[in-house]
Amino acid sequence: MTEIWPVVHAERQALARDLEHLPGPQWATPSLCPGWDVHDVLAHLVDDASTTRPGFLCRLAAAGLDFDRCNARGIARQRRADPRATLAAFRAVSDRTTSAPAAPATRLVEAFVHGEDIRRPLGIRRDYPPASVAEALRHQLRTSVRFGGGKERAHGVRLVATDAGLEAGTGPDVRGTAVALLLAVSGRAVEQGELTGPGAAALVR
Repeated sequence: MTEIWPVVHAERQALARDLEHLPGPQWATPSLCPGWDVHDVLAHLVDDASTTRPGFLCRLAAAGLDFDRCNARGIARQRRADPRATLAAFRAVSDRTTSAPAAPATRLVEAFVHGEDIRRPLGIRRDYPPASVAEALRHQLRTSVRFGGGKERAHGVRLVATDAGLEAGTGPDVRGTAVALLLAVSGRAVEQGELTGPGAAALVR
């Protein structure tokens, strides 16, 4: 975690800067995360950064062990009427080091995937640190979809990150940047042409 937290904190701060002057109507832009708009994703990130291990377990139990319900309640708890107030709350928790009881690499997954959930629909571009994105991708490849990973989605293909020196899996090649591969493995849509190779269509599907 001593190596992961500085990256997570830097990503939170960068996202806050990117959203600092976002016009009001754009906060309602649908994100890459189905059913959530940009404001919802930010509220989720506030809730995520505020979460402690005991608090998470209590909230999950109260939600009947339903992760989706637990997340929805967290968004409702942290989403302010004014998006700028939610952004201020995000800034206030951006340097926290608390976390749900999960593998440390999940913090990287949250930062990169949710960062793109917000940025891509808004047309905002960011260059992420490839080595850290590759670490997040490795975690997703080890983790079942059932637990928020992407192991099953990547089954039967070989992923080649063109900017991170990462190769994983067996089967037809899928080539692309580490962040594009991370998004696809995490169940997010990517732009046409971002992933190439004979296995690309299977992964995107």
